[in-house]
Amino acid sequence: MPKLWNETIEAHRRAVRDAILNTTAELAAEHGVRSVTMSQIAEQAGIGRATLYKYFPDVEAILLAWHDRQITDHLGQLAEVRDQTDEAGERLEAVLRAFAHISRRSRGHHGTELAAFLHRDERVARAQQQLHGMIRDLLAEGARTGDFRGDVAPDELATYCLHALTGAAALPSDAAAERLVTVIMSGLRDAEPAPTGRRPTSRHESHGHHSSGDSEH
Repeated sequence: MPKLWNETIEAHRRAVRDAILNTTAELAAEHGVRSVTMSQIAEQAGIGRATLYKYFPDVEAILLAWHDRQITDHLGQLAEVRDQTDEAGERLEAVLRAFAHISRRSRGHHGTELAAFLHRDERVARAQQQLHGMIRDLLAEGARTGDFRGDVAPDELATYCLHALTGAAALPSDAAAERLVTVIMSGLRDAEPAPTGRRPTSRHESHGHHSSGDSEH
């Protein structure tokens, strides 16, 4: 069989599989996981039931495959964003912003029941570990270059970032998510030192200064 023919068949299979995944996720989000049937999926996707069963045994398997594709795509997006610049601070901020926006979009696409079903997926824990490692490595790199604070372990700061970003899913707009990331980034950096040679004056010193000024007059 010619190579081109093989590639055409494989492309067709990918297209059918993607149609099945997308259709099932949409039905589950709209009607609830338990109400979706294989017959509905086949009809909506425009394929026969026999064809559908060649790809997946049941609705749950389809949803898990859809979720696996989502996770893989999201991690790929974050890695791509991370690699667009060399500076650790910019790389981390880009990753956090991208993750915040992904969290908001995912919440909008998932019904409550679907989200609860997918949360049990062991792939979620693995993806979180990968993301934690990505953020931790960027924090460690930034600590070495002075971009981020060195008084807290990168592993702990990565946990802080991820916990803080869980709030992004409930925010009302992308602008609100951007503001959250700005606050997080501020917390990752050392406090700005006071300008050299200047320090806040106490009320006593301030009073003494005015007194001496009065005596000059």
